[in-house]
Amino acid sequence: MSKKKQAKAHQEDNLENVEQVLTKSEEFIETYQKQLTIGLLVIIGVIGAVMLYNRFILFPKEQEAQSQMFAGEQYFAMDSFDLALNGDGSLYLGFHAIMEDYGSTKSANLAAYYTGVSYMHLGEYEEAINYLNKFSTSDPLIEPIALGAKGDCYVELGEYEKAAKLFIEAATFKNDFSTPIHLKKAGIAYEAAGNIDKAVKSYQRVKDEFPSSAEARDIDKFIAMAKAN
Repeated sequence: MSKKKQAKAHQEDNLENVEQVLTKSEEFIETYQKQLTIGLLVIIGVIGAVMLYNRFILFPKEQEAQSQMFAGEQYFAMDSFDLALNGDGSLYLGFHAIMEDYGSTKSANLAAYYTGVSYMHLGEYEEAINYLNKFSTSDPLIEPIALGAKGDCYVELGEYEKAAKLFIEAATFKNDFSTPIHLKKAGIAYEAAGNIDKAVKSYQRVKDEFPSSAEARDIDKFIAMAKAN
């Protein structure tokens, strides 16, 4: 058989295979047409429900929650932590109420952070850790601050090894502001825990990686004192 005839035969076989596939597809659609239609309607219904929920329920709740958060942040900035947590008995509800009433919003998540830090300032460190654990973020600037706050709470509770690990984790989010702070805090916590090698290593990182930072100005003193222990 010539190459031309072989090519023609191959083309005819391909066409026949395509026709068979199309026939099977048509048979499948005919057999399951009702189920496919129902499935499509369900998908459309779910998408529509989500859009309606976001527009008429979630978005208005988010706006209300943001309004509440603004008032709460004002009290927080004034160190009025009890008012920030529990409300002022007037229009502002408090961080606790924001978390409970607007639980599906971003503001409720942020309220968990403010609640944790408020309890930390009030000296209720275990309660602070509990709420900070409820806060989640992927922001590379906010996450290390939240981790550092938990570390501060563990320092106050005398759990220095836990605190140091949190400070080191916070330091993995590298920036010139918070990273040297957390490295130095990690060194102090490790030193308090009796882990001198890790303390010196943390201090040395401040010196080597952030020589222009405020924390580096007296870091040689911390290194020398740690080595002397």
